[in-house]
Amino acid sequence: MLLRATEVEMSEINAAVAANARLTFIHTLTVYLKDSNAYGNTYFARYFEWQGICREEWFFECISRDMLQKEGVFITKHAEQDYLQETFPFQDISCEMNTFDIKKCSFWLEFRFYADGKAVSVGRQQIVFANHAKQITALPERVIARIKRYAK
Repeated sequence: MLLRATEVEMSEINAAVAANARLTFIHTLTVYLKDSNAYGNTYFARYFEWQGICREEWFFECISRDMLQKEGVFITKHAEQDYLQETFPFQDISCEMNTFDIKKCSFWLEFRFYADGKAVSVGRQQIVFANHAKQITALPERVIARIKRYAK
């Protein structure tokens, strides 16, 4: 016997699925001549800059438009970047970002950069939340819930 869910039940199920959906933040950029080195490929430090741009847009668009300025500050404790393939001026780069290892006071971000559908670089950052006296403090629960939506 097949039981059918009512419209209300389906609405509740869909809301629960949406609330627990795992999202990926995507930011697209174009490489320009200013981003290249003497050999004509993308200067490695640009990927750190692009991590920051992607992270800041994600904070603003998805976490808190005021960047939690009244409550504290985000501090980058660790950042790294692995280079897989060269990129060149005028290529479009897509950065996909997710969170992982989310804790009370910190979380990690993973940045995956793609050009022409191929992985070109992967980076990670550990972010710590601190009060205005720069003492590590707990992230607000509402913020942790938003960060977890992007967990992989």
